[in-house]
Amino acid sequence: MNHPLTELDRESRMGGLGTETNSREIRRIDISDFDSRRDEIADALWSAATDIGFFQVIDHGIDLNEVRRAFAAAEAFFALPESVKAQYPLKKGFNSGWEYKSQVRPSIGTPDQKESFQVTRPHMDALWPSESELAGFRETIVGFETKCWELAMKLLSCFAVKLGFDQDFFTRAHDPWVQGYQSTLRMLHYFEIGDQADTWRAGAHTDFDCLTLLFQRDGQGGLQVCPGREMDTQEWTPIQPSDDAITCNIGDMLMRWSDDVLPSNFHRVKNPGRNEYQGARYSLAFFAQANRDAVIEGPAKKYPSISAQDYLYQRISANFAR
Repeated sequence: MNHPLTELDRESRMGGLGTETNSREIRRIDISDFDSRRDEIADALWSAATDIGFFQVIDHGIDLNEVRRAFAAAEAFFALPESVKAQYPLKKGFNSGWEYKSQVRPSIGTPDQKESFQVTRPHMDALWPSESELAGFRETIVGFETKCWELAMKLLSCFAVKLGFDQDFFTRAHDPWVQGYQSTLRMLHYFEIGDQADTWRAGAHTDFDCLTLLFQRDGQGGLQVCPGREMDTQEWTPIQPSDDAITCNIGDMLMRWSDDVLPSNFHRVKNPGRNEYQGARYSLAFFAQANRDAVIEGPAKKYPSISAQDYLYQRISANFAR
């Protein structure tokens, strides 16, 4: 299949090891009292996003106990026998269900060393584990996904205004109550390392969406970002995991919607070194992806308009083994 998107050409060149640097700051932005501090927060988000495309938000309003319950639910799912998980296979093109080592990055051409379970609300028929298999799983995960959506829409409202759209522009484009909703909550389990020689748990890539919210645990690091200006030399900046912070990044969809003002930068998950924690790594990622019928077109119309459905399908098709 032909993939005309320029993002794929960029990704195919990002398979090298590169070097690591701590010269870049991943900013931590306090978003407490959001309504009364909206303009101040918007300025801080815009500055971080246009500089590196990544930032962390703290005092974000999602209770840490809710985050921990979601992590516990994800661990319980991945601990199920493979025969049970296999009953809920990934629906390709719909970001729903369980996959095991099936995501192949164009940057390295080999599968990521992980499994995941993806939740996209309209496409979960017959994909939820039963109560006898995993009591309370659906309720916990749906509740957490809702909290993630609410936070993502707050952050996107700031970017909407900065881009010259109205405050609720992206909220309408991510309406969760319609069949065309395609934002996704993804639970991830990276395998214990052992004596593997692989360099990455997840190869270098950009995200397909508008905005990603990533929940990580203290001590389970490995995420690195390579901002655009460091792409040629591949200088990678580690992003420290933190229980109290959500790591956020701009995705390809929003980069296109912003006429490339907001950069979607490469990131990867590196294997830990010999003196680092080498056990299993779990993370939770919410991908705010515009509804299928949303039309992606920037204020300056730098690129031809494209529906979010067509855009996302092309990106997914290039990244999953068939």
